[in-house]
Amino acid sequence: MDTIFTLLMVLIMIASVLLVIIVMAQNPKGGGLSSTFGGASSAQFGVQRTNDFMEKATWTLGAVIIVLILISVVITGKPATAAPTQQPVKKETTAPAKQTTPAATTTAPTQTPVAPAK
Repeated sequence: MDTIFTLLMVLIMIASVLLVIIVMAQNPKGGGLSSTFGGASSAQFGVQRTNDFMEKATWTLGAVIIVLILISVVITGKPATAAPTQQPVKKETTAPAKQTTPAATTTAPTQTPVAPAK
């Protein structure tokens, strides 16, 4: 499955680069790269046909990229084999053991008041 995913990613990258090239080469109203590099009049070579081709190629490559992405998500989204599920480790919430201190077994000697000598 890693091979299919890698192949789809390579195809998506190629289509993306082609889309960037085609969009950059289009002739917008202000002139694009096609008029910059050509330097010739747009009416001389029939730019209208070129623009139709460029527009169709743009939409087609955009659709191809979307379809390839959806296919890659569908293919890689479902695991091929059921992975063994692990039970989450439950932390015991028992109270800490009470520390009992031994009762004071020794008593302080009590002093009895000494009667004053008469």
